[in-house]
Amino acid sequence: MPSPFPAEFRMRAVALVRAGKPITTAAVELGVSAAAIHNWVRQDQIDRGERPGIRTPESMELAKAKKRIRQLETEVEILKVAAKLLGEDHPGPKGFTR
Repeated sequence: MPSPFPAEFRMRAVALVRAGKPITTAAVELGVSAAAIHNWVRQDQIDRGERPGIRTPESMELAKAKKRIRQLETEVEILKVAAKLLGEDHPGPKGFTR
């Protein structure tokens, strides 16, 4: 799900807070919740290496990988159902080469 605020807007909000403006004041001026700005500031600190955590590029890569895994698991389930419907869900008798 895309973020409701553009990256440039978030960067400017973080810049205001880093410049010394309190989060609550910045939130009121920008029309966003203080919790949102707090999260953006925390992620900025992680990206800068000031705080431990998963950096934004790594987080995006991880989300992409998880999405692909879900897709592949769904495909496997579909193939299992298809094999069952076609009667291919159990192996042939011992010594069967076809």
